[in-house]
Amino acid sequence: LLFGTLISPTDPIVVLGILKQAKVPKIIETKITGESLFNDGVAVVMFAVVLQIATNPSFDADFASVSKLFLMEAGGGILLGLLLGFTASNSMKKIDDYKVSALITLSIVMGGFLIAKELHISSPLAMVIAGLIIGNYGKKFAMSKTTQDYLNKFWELIDEIMNAILFLFIGFELLLIEDLMDQILLGIATIFIVLLSRTLSIVIPARTILRKNTFSKGSLIVLVWGGIRGGVSIALVLSMPNSEWKDLLLEITYIVVLFSIVIQGLTVGKVAHRVLKDESDEANKEEMEDYLNSSKL
Repeated sequence: LLFGTLISPTDPIVVLGILKQAKVPKIIETKITGESLFNDGVAVVMFAVVLQIATNPSFDADFASVSKLFLMEAGGGILLGLLLGFTASNSMKKIDDYKVSALITLSIVMGGFLIAKELHISSPLAMVIAGLIIGNYGKKFAMSKTTQDYLNKFWELIDEIMNAILFLFIGFELLLIEDLMDQILLGIATIFIVLLSRTLSIVIPARTILRKNTFSKGSLIVLVWGGIRGGVSIALVLSMPNSEWKDLLLEITYIVVLFSIVIQGLTVGKVAHRVLKDESDEANKEEMEDYLNSSKL
């Protein structure tokens, strides 16, 4: 369960640039980004809950206790995120200066994270909610076009720097793993399990809860193959306290992430271009057949 929670977050940064080059429909880009934002926050909360169960012998792991812990982590994070998001947006509305706005958003991230940590609630989920409020409500009602442009560029740069630093640490940590190849078979088996789990979690809701025509077959393939695992999973497994299982989980996580970034990351553009092109050609062919049949009639 602990491994399942830490491997579930996806990283859209790797795949979005490739998908834009492949000219995939905007709805797929939006779904991948939105899923990652929501997925990361919920996965971190679930990771904290399961880690508490796994490492704290005195924790009573019944339904009521687990539900209470989850609600405190998730509910508290959402409420704090709403408070921080609307507070920051209203502050920027009164000032509307791009330099001050950048500092306000930076203080929300740094200060809000510390507040959430002290309150023992989900800081990642709080930051996700605050970011969504500022990026939607604040962007619409509190920022001029100039401020929006500067803030977008500022946080895009911060995002790239943080990802570079994270993957640098990942590389350093990789050098410290002595028996990575000993778990290669287990890692390969885990890759197939992760891909199967993602396929089921996307296809089943798409074909049952959602309307059948919401996503085409090609779109579902892109969503499955575009679920790149990345830095969040590594960060979570590294945050675990030292135990007899940490090295094993660390090695398996590295194998899955390495496959995800190298194999899926390098091929997702070709997969998207191929399946969506075939669907487009098929749609054009059916449209032409319908036109010819109507002409005959």
